[in-house]
Amino acid sequence: MSTHWFEKIADIRKKHRLKNTYTETMDKLSTLDRAAVWITGHVGTMGFFILIGTWTALWLGWNFLAPERLRFDPPMGFVFWLFISNMIQILLMPLIMIGQNIQGRHSEARAEHDLDVNIKAEQEIEVILHNLERQNDFLIAMMEKQGIKLDEVLSRAAREAAEGGAGS
Repeated sequence: MSTHWFEKIADIRKKHRLKNTYTETMDKLSTLDRAAVWITGHVGTMGFFILIGTWTALWLGWNFLAPERLRFDPPMGFVFWLFISNMIQILLMPLIMIGQNIQGRHSEARAEHDLDVNIKAEQEIEVILHNLERQNDFLIAMMEKQGIKLDEVLSRAAREAAEGGAGS
């Protein structure tokens, strides 16, 4: 055989290069898509939850506890607060969906790359197993040339393994 097993493995590795799917996916995104991913990543955090909770508590607290002339929303009206809350929800819903779609594209690219890595590993394992089979054939031929019977070696190894296992 003209090529050695390690050359075959090197060839397999050249065909199936490792890559960073995250940077590849992010490099292809437009500025708006990057903004959507950033917002999606930050809206789903406890920090954002605390920000919205604090804003709501301050808004409602101010309109209940501040002097009446300084209140900007009539008591029990909450109209402006509801309007702003609804605007945040309406704008964030599709934006989060866009960000999740982009993140889904990255997940698909990562899964495709994982498949490629698995195929590469399978090919490398096949080359290594084939090489091990050839080595076994060489060892058996060497043993036969020296007059050692394979059955004797295997039975002795099995006996030693049983004795070692029984002693532990």
